[in-house]
Amino acid sequence: MKAKAIKLAILFMATSLAPAAYADGAAADACAANLQPDGKAIYAAVVAGQPTPDTLKSIVESQTRSLAMAGSIGRGQARENAMAAAECVRLRF
Repeated sequence: MKAKAIKLAILFMATSLAPAAYADGAAADACAANLQPDGKAIYAAVVAGQPTPDTLKSIVESQTRSLAMAGSIGRGQARENAMAAAECVRLRF
């Protein structure tokens, strides 16, 4: 009986957390939709890097630098676009 109660508790916790994770991703994607084109490129590259709260800054920096050096985004506004993209990514956490 005790094992069944534990299984039910785990099942309940797992199913109740799933919608919250989806909502955060949806909010982050909605935020990213309002970014400038360069910010959207940074956002996509950072999300692909699967950042954690601890690695977000370094991933944003490395992806932004990589995109700027490749000529995929403008260098003049790279910092501002990176900061805006990072705020959107932060909504995923």
